[in-house]
Amino acid sequence: MAQTLSCVYVHAVFSTKDRTPILADPRFRNEMHSILGAHSGALNCPTVLVGGVEDHVHILARLATTRSQADWIKELKRMSSIWTKAHVANFNSQSG
Repeated sequence: MAQTLSCVYVHAVFSTKDRTPILADPRFRNEMHSILGAHSGALNCPTVLVGGVEDHVHILARLATTRSQADWIKELKRMSSIWTKAHVANFNSQSG
């Protein structure tokens, strides 16, 4: 049987609601980037790079062959939102 290989890279950008600069503190921002990278890896979507500024995040990752892009983003936002709500009062991510 022939083997099928796939390597799809996804660049995702998401921001805080109303572009609130909750990631202004560089230490908090670096921790958030680490959390996002770890969560993406746990979803079998290893990150190439995670970065951003005080109000949004960029993630470049290799999409797992068993996961849809929509599911990957949904889970990343869900897990990072839970983590952020434990550290920041009145946190909201952008919808969608």
